[in-house]
Amino acid sequence: MVLMHERADAATDDLDWNESIEGEPIGSQVSVILVYSSRDGAGPRLHRHPYTETFVVRRGRAVFTVGGERLEASGGQVLVVPAFTPHKFQVVGPEPFVSTNIHANPTFVTEWLE
Repeated sequence: MVLMHERADAATDDLDWNESIEGEPIGSQVSVILVYSSRDGAGPRLHRHPYTETFVVRRGRAVFTVGGERLEASGGQVLVVPAFTPHKFQVVGPEPFVSTNIHANPTFVTEWLE
């Protein structure tokens, strides 16, 4: 049996889709955060997870801080942040930043560091 999560506003594209979807209620071993932002500088503050997080950058650009490293990622790149590694990102406009962030856990576990 396939379980499915439906977008609350019933839109059929990824425009302006910002949502956190925990895997547990839909029988998945991963959780997903969908990001769409056109606001320069937007992004989460420094945090870490006890599991790997994979960022699939689909469009736009963002500056990521991962551990002690800073790098710019753009559409078409995939970044993998190891478990327990502090990280954050900031959108670099003006093009919208679109990413799918995959948490290797059925629920979100986040320790905020700033």
